[in-house]
Amino acid sequence: MKYIEQFRESDNVNDIYLVKHRQAAVTKNGKPYENVILQDKTGTIDAKIWDVNSAGIEDFDVLDYCLVGGGVTSFNGQLQLSIKRIRKVSEGEYDPADYLPVSSYDIDEMFEELTRFINGLKSEYLKKLCMAFFIDDKEFAAKFKKSSAAKSVHHGFVGGLLEHTLSVVKLCDFYTKRYPMLKRDLLLAAAMLHDIGKVKEISPFPENDYTDDGQLLGHIVMGAEMVGEKIRAIPGFPHKLEAEIKHCILAHHGEYEFGSPKKPALMEALALNLADNTDAKMETLTELFNSTPDNGWLGYNRLIDSNVRKTTAE
Repeated sequence: MKYIEQFRESDNVNDIYLVKHRQAAVTKNGKPYENVILQDKTGTIDAKIWDVNSAGIEDFDVLDYCLVGGGVTSFNGQLQLSIKRIRKVSEGEYDPADYLPVSSYDIDEMFEELTRFINGLKSEYLKKLCMAFFIDDKEFAAKFKKSSAAKSVHHGFVGGLLEHTLSVVKLCDFYTKRYPMLKRDLLLAAAMLHDIGKVKEISPFPENDYTDDGQLLGHIVMGAEMVGEKIRAIPGFPHKLEAEIKHCILAHHGEYEFGSPKKPALMEALALNLADNTDAKMETLTELFNSTPDNGWLGYNRLIDSNVRKTTAE
């Protein structure tokens, strides 16, 4: 099979892919076409069906596995597939493992490393809180290990939420060594818990899309609610500490315009926001550059808020 990460401009494609998204649209001239997103384990690609009435375009739906034929083009620095033929295939014609993007790191090893950070916490209450999620709640831990951190922007793969969380924890651990005024246990616990709401915000693979609760509430609010539920089962948990850990979660996006219910008012909340933002943007560029064969300018990137390209210097 030819994986999406192997696509190059002018390639001809004839293989099976998972349909992640499908939407009818109309050109400026009033001609109907369809926007499609195809997926395999190496990533996704935007695709277009320009001739929707072609005999080669058979009936298919979102989350169907389809045999796709077409040509790879480039638009605004991004590869795109022009679909000429597509049909739904039957179970047994494909291996589902080829279509779920997975972290390049070992998921069990990452989870063990996260567990070591939990065991290293000195605060009795914060340690109990983190253990209540990642050690005692087997159902949550299983979902957390398999979840993505986003629908598409960064870490949008199996194990992505764990990979992102561990990266943020490591960055925060570094901050505490450079800035000793930071309360290490509070910051690391907040880093471990800051995105737990994403197990409810985003549905499992292969769908990996926003749930109703995700659309209505979002992972920040749901994460704070989940922390509150666990805290109520920990006798004597200090109210001030509860407010501080919740504040870090509620403020970790930093700005109201980025969906943060609160702006950081604690040093630890600010450090968490910086670590979260750093890892999200570095991973966004990593995924973008890994999927781009050349060193040219790649156009405007929404998360980076700039036109970007790879570094050319050795």
